[in-house]
Amino acid sequence: MNRILFLATIIATVAVVLTARADEPKRPNIVLMMADDLGYGDTGFNGNKIILTPHLDQMAEDGVKLTHFYAGGPVCSPTRGTFLTGRHYYRYGIWSANVGHLPSQEITLARMLKSKGYTTGHFGKWHVGTLSKTHSTKGPGRKPAENFAPPWERDYDRSFVVESSVSTWDPGSDKNPFYDDSIPLAGDDESLLGGAARVVVDRAIPFMEQAVKNDTPFLVVVWFNAPHEPIKAGPDYLAMYKGYGEAAHYFGCITELDEQVGRIRKRLKDLGVANNTLLCFCSDNGPEGKSPKGKKAGVTAGLRGRKRSLYDGGVRVPALAEWPGKIEAGSVVNTPCSTLDYFPMVANLTDYQMPDDRPIDGQDLMPILMGHTAIREKAIPFRSRGNATIVKDQHKLVLPKGELYNLSDDWSENNNIASAHPDRVKLMTAELMKYLDSMQKSHAGEDYNDPSFKPLDEWNDLRMKRNK
Repeated sequence: MNRILFLATIIATVAVVLTARADEPKRPNIVLMMADDLGYGDTGFNGNKIILTPHLDQMAEDGVKLTHFYAGGPVCSPTRGTFLTGRHYYRYGIWSANVGHLPSQEITLARMLKSKGYTTGHFGKWHVGTLSKTHSTKGPGRKPAENFAPPWERDYDRSFVVESSVSTWDPGSDKNPFYDDSIPLAGDDESLLGGAARVVVDRAIPFMEQAVKNDTPFLVVVWFNAPHEPIKAGPDYLAMYKGYGEAAHYFGCITELDEQVGRIRKRLKDLGVANNTLLCFCSDNGPEGKSPKGKKAGVTAGLRGRKRSLYDGGVRVPALAEWPGKIEAGSVVNTPCSTLDYFPMVANLTDYQMPDDRPIDGQDLMPILMGHTAIREKAIPFRSRGNATIVKDQHKLVLPKGELYNLSDDWSENNNIASAHPDRVKLMTAELMKYLDSMQKSHAGEDYNDPSFKPLDEWNDLRMKRNK
């Protein structure tokens, strides 16, 4: 009799545990994709009539299009830092491309999600540190030993990455090799032939498949090389754009990227996990070149400036998000958003609690993506080359020039309204300076509680430039 009671107790306990687990919300998979130098006007969903992007266009129809989404900075590396940390790049010294590195003291998406039981993978461009202590594709001036910060030492379980940009077709290179879980591949490796986007997704998809097989939630970061220089399209893609001259290479490499976005979306559906996966896409800054010309054929849809500019053509980028059943299909968000927002959004989705009170510059995107609110609470700050801007309530302040633009009715930032709104200029200037003061403290290491941390470079104060 006692044995029967004992077995009954065990069965009841197991049933309670299984029921509790069934009631627990399933942790969502996170797939975050980013193009490189893709202009705001370079996709069909943003109005381009030449470049074929049917898979991105379908993602826009099945998810949400973000019309006012900002890359964290006007060039590659700074934006990538904001993407991974939710913090402005001036807090940890990634002033520009190929400068500084991602400090080990930073809490990243990968570190966050590993602590929540996720498996983590990064595929494609890295560009927030060197991948070898003895070699950098940028030469000895990049200080490869000092800036060594590879993804396999930044909480990624799986990585297939290059330090900086490679050709968008046949991307194999001995000078700038792909590192497959820390092992450099020879430039003539046959698996590196063809489109660079396909080469990267060839590694990302098996990682997702294995995670699903293991019933493990996953983080997949895919940073495509297209359409960054060197720009080259394969013959089939060039054939799609006959008559466009050198621009056919630009158009073709974007279409190749688009096909791989479609491949990822299809595989998520085939694996049966699309409904439990948040999928995002954006670009890291505006298009290269002084104007659309030759292989540098990117367009901004009329936005002022291009890559390296803090005007919107340099930082406002195409962006999408998709999560079936969570995000309304075909919806459009006009609220300003940023790559700074990925980190706090994922933190809230997974109930992650920060271990300290270090400043997070982004805010949770999900209420905006789901249409629960159109209000952005936090301003979006930028800093580059002695200039700084801040976006708040559809207004943009540009320093040190002191320009003010109403972005809601001035798409191209042609109408400086600063003289008509001195109070707004004063308030926004004060808020931007408060951000810069906070960034300076972060740069000095005050966020880390690590006495061994030493900032790489001397802080460069914008206000000193303004006073000269």
